[in-house]
Amino acid sequence: MPEANILYDLNPVSHLTVGALGEPGKRTFFIQGLQDSIVVTLASEKEQVIALSRGIDEILERLGVGAPAGLMREEEMELAEPIDPIFRIGQLGLGYDAASKLLVLVAYELPEEENPATINVVRFWATPEQMRMVARHAAVIVAAGRPLCVLCGRPIDPDGHFCPKRNGHGDKATLT
Repeated sequence: MPEANILYDLNPVSHLTVGALGEPGKRTFFIQGLQDSIVVTLASEKEQVIALSRGIDEILERLGVGAPAGLMREEEMELAEPIDPIFRIGQLGLGYDAASKLLVLVAYELPEEENPATINVVRFWATPEQMRMVARHAAVIVAAGRPLCVLCGRPIDPDGHFCPKRNGHGDKATLT
């Protein structure tokens, strides 16, 4: 097991968000935390953002935390400049510290070599309300991508896609 090299331990964050840049189908996803003047941005996969949203909802449900009182304003959840990721995420973890009543999002770097001696880690500590807002915003960001084929569940590009469920009927499934 590699040794953890904690690059940042933002405890607590002043802001936590997810975002995506680029055109649907070619977007790059990010997770970003702020603390005072420190901006920490990590590159992520869409599937990691989806799993993070679901994981936050599950942990908050187990903790008995209801929906936040306030409404989420999209402009409050935008990524802050500079958007310069320090690493690409290989693995995410979620936890809860009962003493501080904060959730922690732990991001492990995707290692460049097969058996690294150390692995870079960033920890974002946030309130349950902050995490719920991240989960809601993540769902909005993911939904803003390409529509999914109702037959196979794969994303549909503007020019259509090959759908294995069409069983050879028609060249490509398209949006109608």
